[in-house]
Amino acid sequence: MREFNEKLIQFIDASPTPFHAVAQMEGQLEAVGYIKLDEREKWELQEGLGYYVTRNDSSIVAFTYPPYFDKGYTIVGAHTDSPHLRLKPNPVSKSAGTIRFGVEPYGGVLLNPWFDRDLSLAGRIVYLDEAGVRREKLVDIKRPIGVVSSLAIHLDREANTSHSINSQTDIVPLMACGEEFDFESWILNEAGESQGKLLAHELSFYDVQKGSFLGIHEEFITSARLDNLLSCYVGLQALIHTNDPMMLACMDHEEVGSDSHVGAGGPFVEEVLRRIAGEDFSTLMRQSLMVSCDNAHAQHPNFPSKHESEHAPLLNRGVAIKINSNQRYATSSRTMGRFVQCANLAAVPTQTFVTRSDMGCGSTIGPISATRLGVETIDVGVPTLAMHSIRELAGTEDAYGLYQILLHIGEY
Repeated sequence: MREFNEKLIQFIDASPTPFHAVAQMEGQLEAVGYIKLDEREKWELQEGLGYYVTRNDSSIVAFTYPPYFDKGYTIVGAHTDSPHLRLKPNPVSKSAGTIRFGVEPYGGVLLNPWFDRDLSLAGRIVYLDEAGVRREKLVDIKRPIGVVSSLAIHLDREANTSHSINSQTDIVPLMACGEEFDFESWILNEAGESQGKLLAHELSFYDVQKGSFLGIHEEFITSARLDNLLSCYVGLQALIHTNDPMMLACMDHEEVGSDSHVGAGGPFVEEVLRRIAGEDFSTLMRQSLMVSCDNAHAQHPNFPSKHESEHAPLLNRGVAIKINSNQRYATSSRTMGRFVQCANLAAVPTQTFVTRSDMGCGSTIGPISATRLGVETIDVGVPTLAMHSIRELAGTEDAYGLYQILLHIGEY
């Protein structure tokens, strides 16, 4: 379990953006013999091999072949994106003798923790090289280059009681001193393409502090982007090591609604499945199970009343099964029964999570995928604190427990 969690932390540290997360997954899949497919070409799939395909370099679907239609796939679903601060297209502004980079919040980001952190930039650039050929490149500056400094309490006496954050004016990272700054030349130089011409970019700020173990007995994992790179990594390891037919679908844009050509609301997974199954698509879906893996809200020890005691997931007490009668989660009694049976036989504890009836309920790719594919689905997740913060916290036992269940659920 310790080794599993160490590698989980390494995976997240190396994945500051969805582009980097997909690249990490590609590398691990190719290392064990998976073959990359091109959506623009006809596929000739061979029995006994594993394959993967990416779209936009930010979503990935990997699978074993064939699916065995009398058994179907276990489809593990997760998402590659996390709430963060996204750089605006023309980011440079000047104030008080400094250079700042304008940002736009991506998803439901918790803004307060972004103050006074050492920030770096990562993402993708599109540019023309010296020969005038359009190219793309992943960028990760890695070193701290920016900060969103807090206003001193002397200048804001109500900072600890009633301070609100204006996402346009209060959360702009400070980058340098001076009056002039050539962003295009700078980012191309950082990318090692100083002779190029920048056409476009998708760049995101992230905290350079690496993930770590925490707690008196090191019983916690603390890191950025646990939601939901933890699930991506768990699903990847299950796919690599299972003996049963499995598909892993890690999708971008969940945090902003999933409605895109690479999101769960788009056709990516369905198109892959139809190319695999052909006329047997409906039969395959009737035999398959989707396990939508997305972190669950652990009961907060300082705010226990935000959960009801009967449905309050605790850290290191097992995978949380998410249930909502209004179908914000796609779990049914049938899919839950199958999941719990497997967990019991693997000696892995489970918990149930139901949002308080007087509070709003979030959602996942589970209901979206179930609607699009017509596949029976269960929503599960590792209990997590500080979700959508710049740094989140989970238990060391829970990710490994989810991995053990996913390894064998195809047998039931």
